[in-house]
Order: sequence, then C-alpha cells, then structure tokens
Amino acid sequence: MVVPCRLVTSTPGGRAAQGGSGFAPQPPWLPRAPRLAAGGSLSRQGAAHTNATHATRGFTLIELLVAISVMALIAILSWRGIDGMVRTQEATRQRADDMLVLQAALAQWGADLDAIAPLAQTTPLDWDGQVLRLTRRSSAIPDEGPVVVAWTRRATNTGTQWLRWQSPALRTRAQWQAAWAQAAQWARTPADAERRYEVALVPIDAWQIFYYRGGAWSNALSSAGTAPVSDPSSTIPEGIRLQLTLSPGGPLSGLLVRDWVNPLLGGRRT
Repeated sequence: MVVPCRLVTSTPGGRAAQGGSGFAPQPPWLPRAPRLAAGGSLSRQGAAHTNATHATRGFTLIELLVAISVMALIAILSWRGIDGMVRTQEATRQRADDMLVLQAALAQWGADLDAIAPLAQTTPLDWDGQVLRLTRRSSAIPDEGPVVVAWTRRATNTGTQWLRWQSPALRTRAQWQAAWAQAAQWARTPADAERRYEVALVPIDAWQIFYYRGGAWSNALSSAGTAPVSDPSSTIPEGIRLQLTLSPGGPLSGLLVRDWVNPLLGGRRT
C-alpha cells in the first residue's frame, strides 16, 4: 500500500513550503554557483565573483624585469658609494703614513745634529752643495764608537728622494777617513756596498743648507770657518737652516724650513 506524503522545504523567510520538485534546498554554508540572468548571461553577483577570481593573478614578465632592473640599479649605486668610502679611507691612511715618515725624517735630522762629535783630527761637519756629512756619536748602547752620517738628494727607482746614509761604528782614524770618503762617493755614484746603508725618506725636488754665524744667516758654501786641527768644534755653526722643497702629491708640498740651534751655545742665546 502506498502512503501519500508531502515534501516540506524551508524558504528564505523561514516558512515551510509544501510540494515542489522533490529536491532538498542547497545548504547555506556551500558556495552558490553564479546565476544566469535572462538570456543566458551571468548576473551581477556572478560577474563580481568571476572578477574577484581573476584579481588574484601573479606578476607579468615585464613587471618582474622592471623590478629586477630597479634592484640592480640600487645595488650598483650602493657599491659605488661603498667603493668611494674605501678609497677615501685608504687615501687618508696613506696621507697619515707619509706624514709620520716626514716627521720621523726631521726628527732624525735633528738627532744627528745634536749628536755631532768634534773629535780631534776629524771634520765634524761639511756641506759641499750636494751632500752634508757629519761625524756623530753612536746611539747604540753600549757606545761602540762614532759613525759618519751623510744626507743627500738623489734620483732613485721611486723618484728623487731625500736619503740618509750611516757608516758602521768606527774605531780608528783610518776607518773614519775611509767612511768619510765613502759617504762622498755614495752621494754621487753609489755602489751596492754603499746602498746597503742608505735609507730613502721622502721625495723632494730640491734642498739647501744655510749656516748661522755672527748673527746672520749665510750660504753654507760661502760661510767662513775652516776647521782648525786643534779645535774642530769651531767649524760647527751656531745654527743650521734646512730648506726642503717637497714634491707634490705627498701630505705636504712646497717649501719646508727647519732650523736647528747648536745646543752648546749656552744660556745666553736661543
């Protein structure tokens, strides 16, 4: 026996609908399919759902190329800035090192003059226009004897340099005479034996020496005062003026003047 039944459905308004096609309504938690408007076209709600789906697309190839180009340009500019900072730091460090070398050379110049030793039967100081030679006390401890020191300007593999030369410690007058002559030869045509004792200091274009005698500065070549054998200390002037023309490109350039005062003058003069 067939029992008749009714299909009860729920309407959006909450009322029950009777009869119908026999299909249950779609649950509210499931996504609704886009509805077709009259004539088979999508409704406004369906078109909006389709546009939202297409809006989640990725980047195009052109957009990626533009982004990569911008990042590469930023990287290049950043590298140039870092490279400029490194170059500036290196130039500053090189300038500081050159300044320290110049200060050390001038300090050595003053120390050599302060240690001049007027020994008997020797020449404590001599300037011939190219090389300054002097006999000084050794700085070694214990003292091994006097040494001959020479200063000159000569062309080298790295340019025209201000050079210093020093002999080994001397014991006899014959050794002093040999070292004195060797210093003069080193300033003009040095051999490998003389080059072993030289030190290149700073690049210079020219240099000049002046002596202070009788209350005035004069050219060391025309300054009077030949060393008498009995009193070699009389050949040491009251003061010595050093004029260096520093080569361009260093920490300092141009004319540099350094005056030295004989420490044996006493308290009446400075």
